[in-house]
Amino acid sequence: MAYTVHQAKTNFSRILKEVEAGQEVIVMRGKKPVAKVVPIEVPVFSRSAIAGSYRGKLSWTEDAFDPLTDAELVEMGMDYLAEAPLQPPNKKP
Repeated sequence: MAYTVHQAKTNFSRILKEVEAGQEVIVMRGKKPVAKVVPIEVPVFSRSAIAGSYRGKLSWTEDAFDPLTDAELVEMGMDYLAEAPLQPPNKKP
């Protein structure tokens, strides 16, 4: 369906209903097409599809989840953690 600019301004709600129904609407300035109004297609993603897209692209070594040494903490700028106790001291009542 094609509308002139004036018709498009006057009938914008109807144009949106047509677009929602899946039609493309052309807006014309005189005889020259200047715009196309089309429905937005929202992609449907599932968590499994997103997670599956990384299959075979990630890898790690066996020590990846080992605690960092004090030297590694200092090297990464987290030296304030190097001296911190791993667990708070037990308070006895």
